Amino acid sequence: MSSILWLRRDLRRSDHPALQEAAAGGPVLPVFVIEPRLWEAAGPVRRGWLAATVLATRDAFDGRLLVRAGRPDTVLTALCGEHAVSAVHYTRETTPWAVRRDDRVAATLHERDIDMVATGTPYAVGPGLVTRDSGQSYKVFTPFSRAWRSHGWPAPAPDPQGLQLIDGADDTDALTTLKQAVQDCPVPLPDAGEDAARARWAEFLHDSIGLYDEDRDRPDLDGTSRLSPHLKVGAIHPRTLLHDLSRRRSRSADRFRTELAWREFYADVLWRAPESAWHDMTSGMSPLYDAPAHARRDADRDSDDNAEELVRAWQEGRTGYPLVDAGMRQLNATGWMHNRVRMVTASFFTKDLHRWWGEGARYFMEHLIDGDLASNNHGWQWVAGTGTDAAPFHRVFNPVRQGERFDPDGDYVRAWVPELRHLNGADVHAPWKHPEGHAHGYPAPVVDHDHERRDALGRYEHVRASKADRGSQR
Repeated sequence: MSSILWLRRDLRRSDHPALQEAAAGGPVLPVFVIEPRLWEAAGPVRRGWLAATVLATRDAFDGRLLVRAGRPDTVLTALCGEHAVSAVHYTRETTPWAVRRDDRVAATLHERDIDMVATGTPYAVGPGLVTRDSGQSYKVFTPFSRAWRSHGWPAPAPDPQGLQLIDGADDTDALTTLKQAVQDCPVPLPDAGEDAARARWAEFLHDSIGLYDEDRDRPDLDGTSRLSPHLKVGAIHPRTLLHDLSRRRSRSADRFRTELAWREFYADVLWRAPESAWHDMTSGMSPLYDAPAHARRDADRDSDDNAEELVRAWQEGRTGYPLVDAGMRQLNATGWMHNRVRMVTASFFTKDLHRWWGEGARYFMEHLIDGDLASNNHGWQWVAGTGTDAAPFHRVFNPVRQGERFDPDGDYVRAWVPELRHLNGADVHAPWKHPEGHAHGYPAPVVDHDHERRDALGRYEHVRASKADRGSQR
């Protein structure tokens, strides 16, 4: 019997358990559905990257990846009728919205006696599978990482033998939507698709993996894999990466495995606590952050305007702190930011500007081509002190010291902040200390970091004392 392979975040042909399972039952019709609600919410950057990857995947399926637009339950039901399909195969999703959608689609198909078959996940170890002996989940990364390694993961799925692909009628409007999204993308996109992902991985293994442990925190060096956009859309599976790394025994290879474990940890956290996508995991932390202007009732109008201007300065990369500004300008121009700098910019937003992490996380999700709900939002919570870290809030990243340590010659800052290219070496990280530091229009710091750090720690002590008082009164 024929079946449909519904592609979402698994846009590839190899190492694809759902494709393997579908092919075992007969001819397969690969389908990608442009879902209006998700499509509009993604924003032009992620839309462009997703569209480019879908189009590349269409080529990989010999042009037989059918693209349709509409509600998945409606689209898939119609296709099942058109092609006498008995089952819809898919890779299980674990984000809150996707789980609800898949349940709705499964119920619709079940009414028509069509099976909905989930095989695999976008992760090496499916969320919910790594637990303590008691069955409880892990709330801190390090013990999770040890258990994740101990649990292990399957080998890459073999390619289906004798795969038969069904021809479907093209939806020209849906294809036009994808092509237009690529054209409208406001940032330059990397090469998309499985072949590009595998080529990037091979290049990283050949050229950079040996120094990964030393170079991964250096934004001035090309020391990271740059695979996060491909992992986001499933152009390559982490199981493939881990299989290739299994033949390597080095500190750098082990460090890369640990970074993959972070991605799996945050997916596990979101699976177990779906409310953590947009709510503080640690309750009672709201006094740490100033309410946004639109949420205030009696605040002074000038104060509101100043607070919003500080947010705009952060978004546009003109805070007067060079590493923060370089990161935000890189994000706005390319749709990507080095992970070390993501932490620094997030810390500045939450600890120096005292803004709620969700505002910053939403801005990142709108501008990152690798914007992933679990990794992005829980990374923000980790920095903000509301998430999974055991000792979180008193960590305040000093943007000057971070720059001096991880961009020691100032090359990263000079690449993105041309107003400081006249300064040599590490002078770029504190231009106010140089007599010509602001000669080319670079702004003065919008806040005093030392003062805001003390303010942030004072708020933390207040929250901690309040929580202790409430606990003693029970």
